[in-house]
Amino acid sequence: MNRKSINPKQLFNSIQHGFSQVVESKPGKLIFISGQVAWDENSEIVGAGDLETQIKKALDNLELATRSVGGSLDDIVMLRIYKVDYQQEDGPIISAALKEAFGTGSPPASTWISVDGLANEEFMIEIEAQAVL
Repeated sequence: MNRKSINPKQLFNSIQHGFSQVVESKPGKLIFISGQVAWDENSEIVGAGDLETQIKKALDNLELATRSVGGSLDDIVMLRIYKVDYQQEDGPIISAALKEAFGTGSPPASTWISVDGLANEEFMIEIEAQAVL
C-alpha cells in the first residue's frame, strides 16, 4: 500500500465518514481514473433509483479500472465523489460504502460534491480517483 493516512487532531475525525483528511504516498506511477458510474460493461444502468446499489457499482468499476493497470483499491489516494442533489441522508450511505471498500485503517482522501446532474439522468453518483502504483 502506497497510502498513509494522516488525520491531524486539529481537524474533525473524517475516518468515521470513510475518508482521511490527508494522505501521504510514496513516489510511484500516477494513475488518473475517469469518473465511474453505475453502468455495466454493456452501458446498462445498475441500481436505477437506488443510491446504495449505484455507489457500490461505481466503486466496483473503480476497482476494475485500477486493476487494469496492476493496482488495487489500496493504491487509491484521492477520490472525488459527485452526487446528484446531495441530501443529508445520503451521507451515511456514501460513508458505509467507502468504509466497506477501503476499510477504516487508511482510507483515501476525498471530496464530496453536490451537482445538479451527471451525463445520464439515471446516474445518481460518479466517482473519480487518483492512485499511485
